[in-house]
This record gives sequence, C-alpha cells and structure tokens, in this order.
Amino acid sequence: MPVIKPVFTATASAPVASGGTVTTTLNPDTTRYFATLTAGMLGPTNTTIPAGSFVDDADATITALPALTANDYFNVYINGVLQQQSLSILSTTDLVLNATTPDLSAGTPIQLEIVSFANVSSALSTPPDISAPVITITS
Repeated sequence: MPVIKPVFTATASAPVASGGTVTTTLNPDTTRYFATLTAGMLGPTNTTIPAGSFVDDADATITALPALTANDYFNVYINGVLQQQSLSILSTTDLVLNATTPDLSAGTPIQLEIVSFANVSSALSTPPDISAPVITITS
C-alpha cells in the first residue's frame, strides 16, 4: 500500500515589532597637551615636537603621547588657531607639523587636544513589542 501524505497550503503574516527604547550613554574623554616651539624643533621640511616637550592640563611633563584608536581624534592649534588635520601626524613619540619657517617660529604655542569616544555604551532599556505571526491554512 502506498504512503499517503497530506498536503497543506498556508499563508503567514510577518511578525511586527513596535516600541522599544535603546539608551546610549556617551562619555567622551578629552585630554589637552601644551608645548612651546623651540628653534631645534623647526626643520627644513617640517616641525617635530617630541612628546617630552608637552605638558598636560596639570602642567606635568609627559613622556609619551596617547596612541589613537578608531574611536579617537585629535585637533592641533597653532597660536590658538585650529589647523587642518592633514597638516599633522601624531604618534606616541612626537607631533609632526607640515609647516616650517617662516610660518612658525620659536616661542609659538602649540595645543594638542585628543578626544576619545571609547566609553560609549548602549542598552535596551524598554524591550519592543513583537507580534506573533498569523498562520492561515487555506487547504
């Protein structure tokens, strides 16, 4: 005797989600460093400011600049004027400026600002309502 299999045709609605709240907490961490150019920092093609030439907000000399991550960015101010990002290269050992004399001279103040967004967190504070699909058997 052959096996008889039932055949059904059915349709179903897609589940629908509504409501729900995600709370994101953003705690940027900003650090600032200050240096004054000396004649020895001014080179023929660029200006190199060693990390040890910078002081922090507490006026403490630093030994290394922070290593940047994908969540960080930095700003350079020369004599209080914000500079284009493409004009400087930051490493843990120094800040290199693509500028030389006569643009810069000994005694010019340099400010370095580093902002980190590594302390970002998100949490589902109110879960969404999700409907169950409706299944209708037509035959």
